[in-house]
Amino acid sequence: MTRATADRGRRRFLAGLGALAFIAAVPMAAGARPADPLPSWTAGATRTAIVDFVQKVTVKGDAFVPVAERIATFDNDGTLWAEQPLYFQFLFALDRIRALAPQHPEWKDQEPYKSALAGDMKALALGGEKALGEIVMATHAGMTNDEFRATVKQWLAQARHPTTGRRYDEMVYQPMLELLTYLRANDFKTFIVSGGDTEFMRAFAEHVYGIPPEQVIGSRMKLEYRLTGDTPALDRKPVMEFMDDGPGKPAAIGAIIGRRPLFAAGNSDGDLQMLQWTTLRPGPSMAIIVHHSDRAREWAYDRQSAVGRLDKALDEAPRRGWIVVDMAKDWRRIYPDAAAGAANGAQPAPPPVAGGSPTLSMSRSRK
Repeated sequence: MTRATADRGRRRFLAGLGALAFIAAVPMAAGARPADPLPSWTAGATRTAIVDFVQKVTVKGDAFVPVAERIATFDNDGTLWAEQPLYFQFLFALDRIRALAPQHPEWKDQEPYKSALAGDMKALALGGEKALGEIVMATHAGMTNDEFRATVKQWLAQARHPTTGRRYDEMVYQPMLELLTYLRANDFKTFIVSGGDTEFMRAFAEHVYGIPPEQVIGSRMKLEYRLTGDTPALDRKPVMEFMDDGPGKPAAIGAIIGRRPLFAAGNSDGDLQMLQWTTLRPGPSMAIIVHHSDRAREWAYDRQSAVGRLDKALDEAPRRGWIVVDMAKDWRRIYPDAAAGAANGAQPAPPPVAGGSPTLSMSRSRK
């Protein structure tokens, strides 16, 4: 055998080995386990129910739902991000009162601003809904929609939660972020339907949740169109035009989305009617309730809490077949980065606000 012949034989042998390796690898790749779409969810009945439902409605069969009908609606406060010790939008309003105070020297002697500036929540609560309304109008109106959204973005970049030390837009729930992504990967269209101000939520919803502005539905103030030269603007007037809470949620869904949700998620009695509207539709549907049961990693509250009270919806869940997500058992972690809070000087979480909170007694179960 010549040297050249030997070299050709060696090359054919090595090429054959490579081909065998490739052929052997193909079935392994095909049978490899896909990446877990819900890695922060504990293996168990809750996670299984969600995955089974998504598979059932997206695979051709009796329960298949066309892509156009795969609508998923999510509450925001307490469902996608935290809501203790007070709703984050109200904390924004209090910070704005302090920031605007130099322009309003009269506030130091005028209620409810005097109490807000002093941080006297008990005195502020005595003012009832009228006081809360004045605080909101003073901080949410008198500017354009674009200016308000820019103000919210600036606040989110600078403000920190009083007990965790995190940015407010970092106090989102990692398991829910994964759920949003999982649903969209299966051709669901995800919406926020929440009691917060629409423009307040639009300031962060797209970069935090991947939900664009046109899919954010919230409470809204009266808007008035204005044209100055060739510059148009939408001015925010001190009038609450629509409150997206309780029965307002299905009304908003019907008026704006025009389809019944296939999937809905909430965490309080403010979401009750949205969950009913979803699961009483013809055909398959799913509703989940995020139950705040984790005192160690977040907060534990439900029936007696003034923030995000969960009472009637919790009672109705078994009869309706709603999935109650136990945060302590069903979630392996809470926030996207477990180290961020400690790095920012996090403190132990305080107890949840009970029934005499200045914000909640004035706003029902506002979500």
